[in-house]
Amino acid sequence: MTDTALIVIDVQSDFCPGGALAVAGGDQIVPGVNARMAEAAAIVLTQDWHPAGHSSFASQHPGRAPMEVTRMPYGPQVLWPDHCVQGSPGAAFHPDLQIDRAELIIRKGFRPAIDSYSAFFENDHQTPTGLEGYLRTRGLMRLHMVGLATDFCVKFSAVDAAKLGFEVTVELELCRGIDLDGSMAAALDEMRAAGVALV
Repeated sequence: MTDTALIVIDVQSDFCPGGALAVAGGDQIVPGVNARMAEAAAIVLTQDWHPAGHSSFASQHPGRAPMEVTRMPYGPQVLWPDHCVQGSPGAAFHPDLQIDRAELIIRKGFRPAIDSYSAFFENDHQTPTGLEGYLRTRGLMRLHMVGLATDFCVKFSAVDAAKLGFEVTVELELCRGIDLDGSMAAALDEMRAAGVALV
């Protein structure tokens, strides 16, 4: 359908096995995502793109460990291992991902003082990435989302898109999650509550 876009979220080397913030089975979705891209009318990729020393990295918080939660001015923030540093091999898309048909790449998390899970907003839920305007001006109001990780960047993107009035479907077989302290079940519940279709 000409009003439908495929949003491919953060299929990057650091989120795949062997990467700095590996999601179990993250690389397993790549062939299926490539197949979906081959049939999609419009494709947007998102790319986590942190400067070195980003404030969400545990390494910037003495005495704190990765996966601990801290408070930032914008709210709770998981402290992550250093990952997806701009220009690094880990920030690159998975080498088997066929990115040539993508019409737009949204880079997020590049502001040093704030993390960004959603394809639409930074983690303050106010600073926009510009994706909403792009989709609206193209008339792309139905969104299918795939990628990494289900319970973080996919969930935040899907919920924000639904709140903005888009019709959103998350294709769970083409996603993989982290599941940090029950975050997977909570994410599925939150997406359903927001009106996101899970297939």
